[in-house]
Amino acid sequence: MKTGFDSPKLEYQVILEWIEPYSSVLDLGCGDGELLSILIQERKAHAQGIEIDEQAIRKCVARGLSVFQEDIDIGLSEYTDKSFDYVILSQSLQQVRRPDFVLKEALRVGKKTIVSFPNFVHYSSRFQIFFGGKVPVTPALPYEWYDTPNLHFLSISDFVEFCRKRDIKIENSAYIGKNGRVRMLPNLFAEIGVFLLSG
Repeated sequence: MKTGFDSPKLEYQVILEWIEPYSSVLDLGCGDGELLSILIQERKAHAQGIEIDEQAIRKCVARGLSVFQEDIDIGLSEYTDKSFDYVILSQSLQQVRRPDFVLKEALRVGKKTIVSFPNFVHYSSRFQIFFGGKVPVTPALPYEWYDTPNLHFLSISDFVEFCRKRDIKIENSAYIGKNGRVRMLPNLFAEIGVFLLSG
């Protein structure tokens, strides 16, 4: 469930900074397992993934990863409360049918939850809508309207407000643009938001 954003490495670097060595990690919508592999190599994490796409699962298996085929929209009922140190939703939350429920389940199962998503109101998207009159296609949003996996379109400000209304604590955040981390006006200039949450 990953996007086609050209430089996920900076996003992964942020996630690596937040995850303690030897932690237990569950990656929801793990895609081809690239992040899982990095966590195992760099943080010696005890990591497993959940993915619904069969082709992505085959790539995970080829990497030697522990991945289960499940639909995270149904929930994580087989996992007990706080059974992982971290639950990750990297570029997955905007692609599920029930993001509120999925995030609630992630916060239940993980002691901490890391969420990243493309910022749909990045200035380049705004320009394309305003001047071009078309749904934007950008490096962080590389899909045409008719083949996008994204079901929900949110901004960094939307997500911060969402967390505030639900008493979800944002413990840390990072904002990523084309040329590195964004320090000012992230809702305008960041292409990706990354958040460390606790329930």
